[in-house]
Amino acid sequence: MPIHFATPSKSLAPYIKRYWAIENGLDKGEICVQRITPTGLTELMLYFTPRPKILTDNKYLSDNVTLHGYQNGFYDMELSGELSVFSIVFQPQGLMQFFHFPLSEICNRNISLKDINGQAGRDLEEKMNIATTFQQRVSIVETYLFELLKNNFNDFEFRRISHIAELIKRTYGNINVAQMASEACLSRKQFERVFAEYIGISPKQYLKIIRFQFAIFQKQRNINLNMTELSYESGYFDQSHFINDFKLLSGLTPKQYFAENEACSDFFE
Repeated sequence: MPIHFATPSKSLAPYIKRYWAIENGLDKGEICVQRITPTGLTELMLYFTPRPKILTDNKYLSDNVTLHGYQNGFYDMELSGELSVFSIVFQPQGLMQFFHFPLSEICNRNISLKDINGQAGRDLEEKMNIATTFQQRVSIVETYLFELLKNNFNDFEFRRISHIAELIKRTYGNINVAQMASEACLSRKQFERVFAEYIGISPKQYLKIIRFQFAIFQKQRNINLNMTELSYESGYFDQSHFINDFKLLSGLTPKQYFAENEACSDFFE
């Protein structure tokens, strides 16, 4: 599939990780089933062709422009016909700066942008549909994001959560909740509440996802690592814990996962 990537402008880089797009990625009539696993990131996705079908009971894409919260499990998505999509990938703590609701409300969910951003969301969809190039769409979403940022900016909590997000990334998820609470100058109970509100998922669940992503990244960097080596290189204390996390987050054992999927971490680059 032809994929386009772009980095955000300097002013948006603390909040946005990247933009990507697929344009006419499938031939007409072609069907592809893709396993979606937790990435440790949130996204705003805009579909310009019919939305993919999610092959999970009671789960579906609510609109052509959807905000995707953190997920702590896997699902399968069926792509068929022509596929054209644009995505805004947020930094782990980035989404909190743009919207006025507890992000825990959209954990394992997607929600229509128009439901939370009204006319501005509808205007964005219209402009993105009219645009004809990837570069034009990047410019349109940056203008939209700057406007949201101007209205919603919360510097104190953002700096607090940014510090914790960077600490998690720097330790590859191998840190405990008590240590993070201390770094945030909060009690454990306060920290868990603030983290879930501003990140969108519990600290314990988030750490599990980051360790999972780091294991994928380690395999990406060294494809010759066997599963025992990979578990210890990724910070797992025992192989059973490593296997259990993979089965929980991908539905597959590590051996099955790497046999069926290219080792490519969305979180670590």
